Amino acid sequence: MNSDPVPGILSSFECKQENLLPILHAVQEVLGHIPSDRVEVIARALNISRAEVHGVITFYHHFRSTPIAQRHLQICKAEACQSMGANDLFDHALRRCGSKSDAQGASVALDAVYCLGLCAMSPALMMDGTPHGRVTTDALDKLLDLGR
Repeated sequence: MNSDPVPGILSSFECKQENLLPILHAVQEVLGHIPSDRVEVIARALNISRAEVHGVITFYHHFRSTPIAQRHLQICKAEACQSMGANDLFDHALRRCGSKSDAQGASVALDAVYCLGLCAMSPALMMDGTPHGRVTTDALDKLLDLGR
């Protein structure tokens, strides 16, 4: 029995280049990331190069090519958030989490992102898909402690 969901996902979309983003979202929804060995399958189905698929995956911060930790923390480091202390918040999170998201076995994946659309509520972050604004280091500690 074939446990690879990618062919089924591809068959649910018209295989056209403009469906690349929805296909990548669907693959990541099912697998939790977009494995590098599935990039060629997707590229071939859409008649585009592997480099094009890889370029989209690496361009958008939402897509992941490696499995994510149990929890995902994204801290905005765009200008508005930086001006309100996002760099200090990120450094604090890095000390608390111990590493960035590419570390194997990490319980919290930490990523810098550039604009969560919460500029008026900066510094902002996204914890496990939930946005938070005007975050202090104390508030971040409470968010991190909730997942333990």
